[in-house]
Amino acid sequence: MSTYATAVARYFEAWNATDTDALAKAVAAAWTEDGTYTDPLADVRGHEQIAAVVQAAHEQFPGFEFKLTGDVDGNHHIARFSWELVSTADGSAPVAGSDVITLTEDGRITSVLGFLDRLPEA
Repeated sequence: MSTYATAVARYFEAWNATDTDALAKAVAAAWTEDGTYTDPLADVRGHEQIAAVVQAAHEQFPGFEFKLTGDVDGNHHIARFSWELVSTADGSAPVAGSDVITLTEDGRITSVLGFLDRLPEA
């Protein structure tokens, strides 16, 4: 598995962790201590704030999982990929997006720039 694919796999482990302890461990494994996450709804730094954003997503969409769509594309210390938020009950995917991540030499994430490509209708 490439450095990019490994980093993205850890990223999804964090986004799909629902237990508080598992979430904290997964965020720490995926991001540097001062790592950032920025999308249209959040602009946070550090493990605690990133975990809070993940927790809020699970509160808003209980019973959903984040899944990679397509391949991870990377060069130098940057990777990009697309994802969907998928219901474990019926397979519906009301939210989709694309993210660009910046990695350290050891493959941990220093920044995420997220874009929301599909949102549920209000």
